[in-house]
Amino acid sequence: MKVTLNNTSEVVSGDLLTVSELLKVKNFTFKMLVVKINGKLINKPEYETATVKEGDDVQVLHLISGG
Repeated sequence: MKVTLNNTSEVVSGDLLTVSELLKVKNFTFKMLVVKINGKLINKPEYETATVKEGDDVQVLHLISGG
């Protein structure tokens, strides 16, 4: 399926992936992530149930703190 991931067109296998599956496939391992699908914030407890489908616009942002 084709999705837009962080403003880049990507092709990933399958017709439907959960957010957790997409993070594994694309090797996002950072612990502090913010995920949006089509502008909607996905909370971490929803990563196993929220789905990414053909044509979705997915943003995965790393949160970094500093001092």
